[in-house]
Amino acid sequence: MAADKGTATFSDIANELAVQRGFWLGDAFASGGSVGYDHKAMGITAKGAWESVKRHFRELGVDTQGQEFTVVGIGDMSGDVFGNGMLLSEHIRLVAAFDHRHVFLDPDPDPARSFAERARLFALPRSSWQDYDPNLISEGGGVWPRTVKSVPIAPAAAAALGLDASVRKLTPPELMKAILLAPADLLWNGGVGTYVKAAAEANGDAGDKANDAVRVDGAALRVRVVGEGGNLGLTQLGRIEFARAGGKVNTDALDNSAGVDCSDHEVNIKILLDRLVGAGELARPDRDELLRAMTADVAELVLADNRSQNAALGLARARAGERVEVHGRMVADLATRRGLDRALELLPDTAGFDALARAGRGLSSPELATLLAHVKLDLKLEILRTDLPEQPGWGVDLAGYFPPALRERHPAAVAAHPLRREIVTTVLVNEVVDGGGGSFAFRLAEERSVGPGDAVRAFRVVAAVFELPARWAEVAALPAAVPSAATDRLVLTTRLLLDAGVRWFLDHRPVPLSVAAECACFGPPVRRLLPSLPALLRGREADQLRADTESLVGQGVPGELAGRVAALAHAAGLLDVVEVSGLAAFGQASVPVRARLPVEEVAELYYALSERRWSSPAP
Repeated sequence: MAADKGTATFSDIANELAVQRGFWLGDAFASGGSVGYDHKAMGITAKGAWESVKRHFRELGVDTQGQEFTVVGIGDMSGDVFGNGMLLSEHIRLVAAFDHRHVFLDPDPDPARSFAERARLFALPRSSWQDYDPNLISEGGGVWPRTVKSVPIAPAAAAALGLDASVRKLTPPELMKAILLAPADLLWNGGVGTYVKAAAEANGDAGDKANDAVRVDGAALRVRVVGEGGNLGLTQLGRIEFARAGGKVNTDALDNSAGVDCSDHEVNIKILLDRLVGAGELARPDRDELLRAMTADVAELVLADNRSQNAALGLARARAGERVEVHGRMVADLATRRGLDRALELLPDTAGFDALARAGRGLSSPELATLLAHVKLDLKLEILRTDLPEQPGWGVDLAGYFPPALRERHPAAVAAHPLRREIVTTVLVNEVVDGGGGSFAFRLAEERSVGPGDAVRAFRVVAAVFELPARWAEVAALPAAVPSAATDRLVLTTRLLLDAGVRWFLDHRPVPLSVAAECACFGPPVRRLLPSLPALLRGREADQLRADTESLVGQGVPGELAGRVAALAHAAGLLDVVEVSGLAAFGQASVPVRARLPVEEVAELYYALSERRWSSPAP
């Protein structure tokens, strides 16, 4: 149940009916409600979409949390998504906005004063733009009902909206259209309606007759970024057209996924807690209090998903051209195996992919977002068919899904969650696809005829042996001043190691891989050798490491992290070192202690020989 207004009331009714009928979900049947997570109070949907906005602007060299930028928007401050979104940066200069009642103009807003006024309106019950203090609106601005015949356009307003200086008045629909086409930095959609289509689409294709008079084409937008906190603000073809014209946009499904993610967490938490209540291990008032106490932790778990997915999509955008042929084969595979409807999902057919490849172009960001969703859905279905979710030691995936208070106080209940297989699989798939890239499992299947289960096992081994999640966390924590090109480069370096390491394990070790055994065998010696890797490199490889490190530092990456990640480009050889030294058991056989070699000496010899490979003359 997700009504635009009164969601809490409807959730309570739905949950009450579920409890009365003895349905096993109890009051976890519908998220939200009086005993649940209030999405507007948390601002979770807007915060999730804002992670997309921050990523887009980072790619443009703008820090939304530290630099001023202009915004036009759809919605008002009483709305959940629009209101919360327009309070997520004190550097927003909201030039214009409209909802179903009013049109708001502030051609030259003062960021600090306008932020405070927006916060006041957000806290004012059932506020509208008409409640905005007129004394705080800059010259040429104002608030007008959409019912007026015309709105006067002052020179300052014409300049802010990018209109010809001769324009003196506009009807409300004309003004709304001008707002959509304004040369601002961000278009923030927090309202209801479809306002952008593609030039080749008719208004009827948008399925929103009420807004036919104000709808614009994606290629005509003059904003740099679109943030879709609301649903269906743009048609998919409108998004693609805007992206092809150089704009930054994802899909509404990706941008505003935090609300759904939060509901998933709430429902799964309630399922767990209600079993404790039913068993007499937890009193109902204590359950309700624990739910409330975990609100901030749940929000952080959800936003971590948004940040991770946006980082993965950002890197996919950067590499779209070089991956277009792989993406074409992936779409064809999904169409064959899963019945993916290219026409419905607006993904290119074979001829379309061929044309993109010839032009040296890749999928646009909205298309990549769609493909990413289908890749995750497909991999999840495949993993659920295996025994991976029950593997010993992988309970960390299940525990990590829940807030710290829950897994610390009720670990047995977490481990016994009735949906544990599905939760573990979801966490696994997000980790593999966001960490390894959307084409990770598909390329392995092509190159090694490896099934999804073996691909995931190999991913977990390499990620653990080289402690890649820790590196990804360090990259994600870098300040916004570090450009996305540098963070993408860091992640790409880890992915190259991941690809090489995964193929090494699949080629050299017994399959299916025993994740626990391989990590125990290779993890300690590799982690012992990694810090000394820069000293082990010789000649050209040492020079390359120094050059890569200095280049990353020049892009703003801290020296220690730059050196640590740059060294990973040479780290795959450590797997050979461990094997040659005799530390790695193969199958049931183990190397006698007397036959083992000192791993440090083997490493020194290995990298000395590696340099000889570069310095020796060709035969």
